[in-house]
Amino acid sequence: MTSSKNRIYVAGHRGMVGSAILRALGRQGEREIITRSHDELDLTDQSAVRAFFAAEQPGQVYVAAAKVGGIHANNAYPADFIYTNLMIEANVIDAAFRNGVKKLLLLGSSCIYPRLAPQPMSEDALLTGTLEPTNEPYAIAKIAGIKLCESYNRQYGESHGVDYRSVMPTNLYGPGDNYHPENSHVIPALIRRFHEARVNSLPSVTIWGTGKPRREFLYVEDMAAAGVYVMSLDKSTYNMHTQAMLSHINVGVGHDLTIAELAGLISETVGYQGGIEFDSDKPDGSPQKLMDSSRINKLGWRAKIELEEGLRLTYDDFVNSLDR
Repeated sequence: MTSSKNRIYVAGHRGMVGSAILRALGRQGEREIITRSHDELDLTDQSAVRAFFAAEQPGQVYVAAAKVGGIHANNAYPADFIYTNLMIEANVIDAAFRNGVKKLLLLGSSCIYPRLAPQPMSEDALLTGTLEPTNEPYAIAKIAGIKLCESYNRQYGESHGVDYRSVMPTNLYGPGDNYHPENSHVIPALIRRFHEARVNSLPSVTIWGTGKPRREFLYVEDMAAAGVYVMSLDKSTYNMHTQAMLSHINVGVGHDLTIAELAGLISETVGYQGGIEFDSDKPDGSPQKLMDSSRINKLGWRAKIELEEGLRLTYDDFVNSLDR
């Protein structure tokens, strides 16, 4: 079987990001999309991953598979987060190279940047300071993924035509998210809490932390569109806006809000009429995580979905998920 650029493997296609990438690729047409569930292919199993690539011979790869979670999950399962994500990245990227894949996109996270990085965080803030302790294992794994892509490019770019790229989205939300009240990210967790509080007529909802940290949020369909856009750029254009050892690209909306303001928006979206309280004994995480997305903006891409619309669409997805 010959590798073809029209055969695209999306790792993690059942997740929120992976499923959005599938939809974005589907809109382009004339592509053969390859997927495998975790039961069909364990990406932490090196021999299984190598056998899969040898058999399927994809021409392009999107690495959207990852073990993800919010502050609670990162604190509770640090070994799982660093091991699983390191293994997924190493196995998929190396197997892609061994089987002639020229183009690959790794999806990372804004948590790669130092806890006290200057705001907004530009790509060159990477490795300039101490990471946020609550998600350091996950961040270390994602940094390693960036450096894997860069290292394969540096060693095999000219000799084998390798062109492996990485994008670092800000906090993502949208359809297909994990709505677990403790092990999920902030938006889906709050959607569930406010929904249940409304249904059960609870007098108030308690939010972890002080509510003061500022966060930026990107609708997942925008993230998928950005990923496909970055993959479509010709190599000379991509290289013109990046560096060999600083090749990742931020993806964000360019503005943020406090967790307290976010809670108010979600309360309104859900139709909850009660109070909002904050548990300052719980960790806040980084004080601010606003991305500098000027690099991708200069490349011609901008986010389209505003937070209010995205929250409404996400809440609709959550309500529908209750019937599934």
